[in-house]
Amino acid sequence: MRVILHPGAHCTDEGRLVKCLLTNVDRFLPRGVVIPSPSRYRHLLPTVLNKLEDADAAEDARDVMFDLLIDEEPDSVERVLLSHENLFCVPKLALSGGRFYRKAERRLETMTRLFDGDQVELFLALRNPASFLPALFHASPFEALVELTGGFDAQHFRWSDLIERIRNTLPDMPITVWCNEDSPLIWAEIIRAMAGFQPNEKITGGFTLLAEIMSQKGMKRFRNYLADHPHIGEEEKRLVMVAFLEEFAIEGALEEELDLPGWTDALVEKLTEIYEHDAIQIARMPGVRFLAP
Repeated sequence: MRVILHPGAHCTDEGRLVKCLLTNVDRFLPRGVVIPSPSRYRHLLPTVLNKLEDADAAEDARDVMFDLLIDEEPDSVERVLLSHENLFCVPKLALSGGRFYRKAERRLETMTRLFDGDQVELFLALRNPASFLPALFHASPFEALVELTGGFDAQHFRWSDLIERIRNTLPDMPITVWCNEDSPLIWAEIIRAMAGFQPNEKITGGFTLLAEIMSQKGMKRFRNYLADHPHIGEEEKRLVMVAFLEEFAIEGALEEELDLPGWTDALVEKLTEIYEHDAIQIARMPGVRFLAP
């Protein structure tokens, strides 16, 4: 069995990914793909991981967990999809120690022990630190950014450090990552990849994020275009999305408010440049599948 983990990152899809997965339950289940309701594991999974950090799992721990997660017979299930943005930690600890999610590799290692004998896979969205740090700050109880960052310079944080740590600790764990900024263009690809579907296989909600940034008029014309071109490939489809966005993007939908004291345009530009180079480095890492338009 494959256990597909989506631990965020924080402040990326805001729960929309698991909602989209759940709308496809009837499509996924006949293929052995199960999406447990998050209410079944929202509190359970972190509690179990905390207990197992310094202890061995009981022999029946895996079976007990699956009994709690799914109603289906385990032999009929090929994939279980779990999405939990606090799997690594809560937002206020996301930058603890001057690193993105410093306990991530340890939590994932614990997951592999819990689901011993299964293939655990990681799916993770990245976000430009220029907007990620302000979003994390607003999601935390802190009154000053320095409390969140621990005094580390914003330019110090690298997503590639996180991915490299995970690769070093769990070299056999398949990792799929993407940039949150690209999600509207590759949303369907993300959903299919998590479910193990092939490109162009039918799913529901593949344009959910696109509809949030494109006018209704634009979406109608876009859908009409797809209806007139039923055999269009995924790469060409993304080019069409970009073309329609250039004309029909909702005003301000592609802009983000970065309202932090001292957050200058120069700093945002520098952080964005670092992020773009960091993403390229991650895409070149062995064992990492990088989804991009």
